[in-house]
Amino acid sequence: MGYTSLDKIKALQKNPANVRNLCILAHVDHGEKDYLINLIDSPGHVDFSSEVSTAVRLCDGAIVIVDAVEGVCPQTQAVLRQAWLENIRPVLVINKIDRLIMELKLTSQEAYTHLQKILEQVNAVTGSLFTSKVLEDRAVKEERAEEDKEEGDIEPAECPGSEQVYDWSAGLEDSDDSQLYFSPDQGNVVFASAIDGWGFSIQQFAQIHSQRMGIRAEVLLKTLWGDFYLNAKAKKIMKGAHAKGKKPLFVQLVLDNIWSLYDAVVTRRDKEKIEKMMMSLGVKVMTRDSRHSDPKVLLSAICSQWLPVSQAVLFMVCDKLPSPLDMTSERIERLMSVGARRFHSLPLQTQELKTAFMQCSSDDTAPVIVFVSKMFMVDAKALPQNKQSEGVSGQMQGLPLKAKPEEEEEKETFVAFARVYSGVVRRGQKVFVMGPKYDPAQGLRMVRIVSACLPPVPHLACCTMDSLYLLMGRELEELEEVPSGNVLGIGGLEECVLKSATLSTSPALPPFIPLNFEATPIVRVAIEPKHPSEMPKLVRGMRLLNQADPCAEVLIQETGEHVLVTAGEVHLQRCLDDLRERFAKIEISASKPIIPFRETVIRPPKVDMVNEDLGKQQKVAVIHQVKESDTLHLDPSGLVTLTTPNRQATVGVRAIPLPEEVTLLLEGSADLIRTLEQAGQAQREGRTLDMSTWTLDALMVLKSRLEVLLQGRKWRNAVDRIWAFGPRRYGPNILLNSVEGYQRPSVWHCLEREKGEKEGGAKAEASAIRDFDNSVVSGFQLATLSGPMCEEPLMGVCFSVERWDMNFPTQRTHLDSVTEEDSNSLDASVSESPGEAAGQQEASGKAGGAGETPSQAEGAVAGASQGRRRAEVVLVDCYGPFSGQLIAAVKEACRHAFQAKPQRLMAAMYTCEIMATAEVLGRVYGVLGKREGRVLQEEMKEGTEMFIIKAVLPVAESFGFADEIRKRTSGLASPQLVFSHWEVISSDPSWVPTTEEEYLHFGEKADSANQALKYMNGVRRRKGLYVEEKIVEHGEKQRTLSKNK
Repeated sequence: MGYTSLDKIKALQKNPANVRNLCILAHVDHGEKDYLINLIDSPGHVDFSSEVSTAVRLCDGAIVIVDAVEGVCPQTQAVLRQAWLENIRPVLVINKIDRLIMELKLTSQEAYTHLQKILEQVNAVTGSLFTSKVLEDRAVKEERAEEDKEEGDIEPAECPGSEQVYDWSAGLEDSDDSQLYFSPDQGNVVFASAIDGWGFSIQQFAQIHSQRMGIRAEVLLKTLWGDFYLNAKAKKIMKGAHAKGKKPLFVQLVLDNIWSLYDAVVTRRDKEKIEKMMMSLGVKVMTRDSRHSDPKVLLSAICSQWLPVSQAVLFMVCDKLPSPLDMTSERIERLMSVGARRFHSLPLQTQELKTAFMQCSSDDTAPVIVFVSKMFMVDAKALPQNKQSEGVSGQMQGLPLKAKPEEEEEKETFVAFARVYSGVVRRGQKVFVMGPKYDPAQGLRMVRIVSACLPPVPHLACCTMDSLYLLMGRELEELEEVPSGNVLGIGGLEECVLKSATLSTSPALPPFIPLNFEATPIVRVAIEPKHPSEMPKLVRGMRLLNQADPCAEVLIQETGEHVLVTAGEVHLQRCLDDLRERFAKIEISASKPIIPFRETVIRPPKVDMVNEDLGKQQKVAVIHQVKESDTLHLDPSGLVTLTTPNRQATVGVRAIPLPEEVTLLLEGSADLIRTLEQAGQAQREGRTLDMSTWTLDALMVLKSRLEVLLQGRKWRNAVDRIWAFGPRRYGPNILLNSVEGYQRPSVWHCLEREKGEKEGGAKAEASAIRDFDNSVVSGFQLATLSGPMCEEPLMGVCFSVERWDMNFPTQRTHLDSVTEEDSNSLDASVSESPGEAAGQQEASGKAGGAGETPSQAEGAVAGASQGRRRAEVVLVDCYGPFSGQLIAAVKEACRHAFQAKPQRLMAAMYTCEIMATAEVLGRVYGVLGKREGRVLQEEMKEGTEMFIIKAVLPVAESFGFADEIRKRTSGLASPQLVFSHWEVISSDPSWVPTTEEEYLHFGEKADSANQALKYMNGVRRRKGLYVEEKIVEHGEKQRTLSKNK
């Protein structure tokens, strides 16, 4: 590949039709056209899938590489899923085919069968993604049809006397998937061996053999891959190679040639045959390569001229992957529909920007639209403007050097990794920076042009692009302007952009949707400097790390500890090394990994730890762990009744374990539930939140699925009685309203079409205790945020509020100034309806309480000024504001109700996939058993000696697992760990042995086999909580300590 000047690259950038943004920079001479390929390479390890997410957002296509031996692994599935979610088109490269020849010793026929299976695996993943999308669309259509029926729209087929017609099809038959799958005859698959320098698509062999055989290239292209064979006598291509025992055309014309070359060069080293093959292929190699002692050198020299891998891949990229001009409208609308907003609900000026995306225009009148996917750090000396020319350096050789401060010598800067979607970006240009919560409707009212003096618009800032760079691998070339459709680096944004951002010259552009990260940050460590005086350097280093790593999170806990959250062990080690060597440049100390757990309750078990049947008395014995008092009562059914300290409110709560399917559904729908809460909050404040059609449909599907899963007598009408989700109002726990006679709006009330009537009816039916509704919800949120076992969040628990009584004394003390008329009106209401008056009294008295919001306080003042007098009254006692007492009472009632049920700990689990040979299989099982792992599946790959083991492993036991398994197997087994789910630990952390058999089986302490107790005590010890264990077992026992000399 020849050298390409910078001027030619700048000229190519101005023609977006010949630009290919893939996931280093390469210039390709592709026949008559020149193409500019922006190739973004991303790490292959599962822990660094966030790097794939940042790259995919900027690309129009992706090259998915699959190992020919290992096949589809978890990371391959993750990459295909990310490409699907971003609506970009992938192409496939099956690499390391040389391993089929040299390691597995497969014949060409066996290799062909093996490659077919790999292609089927990849297409199966793609097909599952496509099927799920089609079924979701069908479910949405059915939901809309049911809503139309409820409104009275009767179809003609449903009229009396007509037959009911059912549609049993899934919708897959009508969907076009012709361009969806990978197939060599479509030109989107390349077979390669990158280490030996060769690669090909069947188009190349079709052109080669069409000249030799006299068959049209179009015919060969359709028959080279598939069940076709060549009839030598008739000189025709026939179908049915497998049934007739013939060699497939792909084996005969393609693979046999490659196998023969490897046999002659590597295995036999037959010089005469090598010379004949080189002459037939028209290949000439250097003398030193032909005489080299390593046959792989000669093989690479021949293959790189015969079938160069770069040419095959780049030809496929230019022919099959789209240019920036081919961006689909579906992808554009999805990028602009952030949160619950739907595209058609955006302002008209915002919708008009879709045209700018589609045209990808570089005119001066086109709005500038740029997305920054990540920030990366560059040494300031490596920037083009800071490099000294040879003439200047020669003139300064004799001048004395001044001592520079340490910070100035080691100064580094951030460069934004971005793409231009519209317009021309110029150096020194001012643009808007849209925050994730920016509202374009509000911005259009307040801002018209980009200026330094911006009015205070929420989540909108202005910045200047100080410098523009062309990314040339590790080198940067400075540019004056960059047209639309290109990838670039931008300097000067480190003060405005944290990790990613949307930039534009138009305030009508909404922020792009957040990046979709496949890996979940779950591993935490507390970090501190070895020398306390270097704490400012550590703080600065962690801030830089947080900005440079898209997946890492930096937190400061209430205790003052600096905590780093990463995706896994490998990611954690990389972050610590970056802190030591690049960002902080100091010695640091990291704590042991802080592993998150969850607390839950289960149904009463039938057997204990030694599988002995539990009697009825033992089944309810766990209830009596809760100590009753004068304000706390516990009945045998598990209902906890708790009274506030001032005896004026009583709450009854029961804890119920949620079905596992419901817990998984709530956990996977956290974003939807958050959107639901935002819509409900906006409606309570009198605002409107326009949600996209997809969001509304998804919420309706979520509600209907909950109704299907929550079946049974105890869950009757449970979905409509959901009070709140928690913790943080979108967690996998439910607060249920089971108070008799208490009517309140459901969490789903914002989905009703007639919102005004629904809200008015709810207000009319609201009882007096409605004003303290937020206090109950706040207590529930606090209870689910930290459980009683080890202060970890709860998961899969439903708290049913079955009793809520309010009892106020007649004597009241007024706060601030209350007029006599207001008091008389309040007393009159008490005489008419004591319960309602008490509720009004408390509702007005919560002005100083913890459950009040500013909007509620303003509403109360406005009501008084309009004549609706409600006296601001509080019950003044030594226990503080009543709303605060109610919050604490609900929290404690939930905790005691939780303790009245069988408690269990939930551990985070990795899915572990291990490839190993038969001789080390036992050692792999030994390491898994030692670390509390559980094997789910074991299968042997056909045609190989490799076993694939699928297991689950607790995250708490995963540290050092990869190193240990490599040591035990001498490197013959390598695991891949991906966070999978939360799993209930079966052992009871509060169980202690009581019988002689249990003492013999588990020991006196029973801590060796109780995995949950070990985890729980570890978390409690780390948090400084009380741990029930004896430090000194026998203080009076005499011990003789001796040294071994």
